Amino acid sequence: MNCQLCDRPVEKLTVHHLVPRQHTKRRRQDPGPTVDICAACHKQIHTLFDNRYLAQELNSLDRLRSHPRMEKFLAWVRKQNPGKKVRSFRGR
Repeated sequence: MNCQLCDRPVEKLTVHHLVPRQHTKRRRQDPGPTVDICAACHKQIHTLFDNRYLAQELNSLDRLRSHPRMEKFLAWVRKQNPGKKVRSFRGR
């Protein structure tokens, strides 16, 4: 299985809601689309961005992938061993 963000082959993927559940659950709305991503990418997304910004600005796979801060992380993480745990970082 490959991560839909970094495209690395990993054993286990996590489900990322493109519109955070915090914004749909309270309003009893459909949780919307999800993507299957590795734990490193998932952790990095939530390290860099708050749920409001994710819901309003980064609510698609293409938008997430093309954000400058994620582009930098993705370029780095693609070089990492998929079986090894990776740390998230805030970067600049």
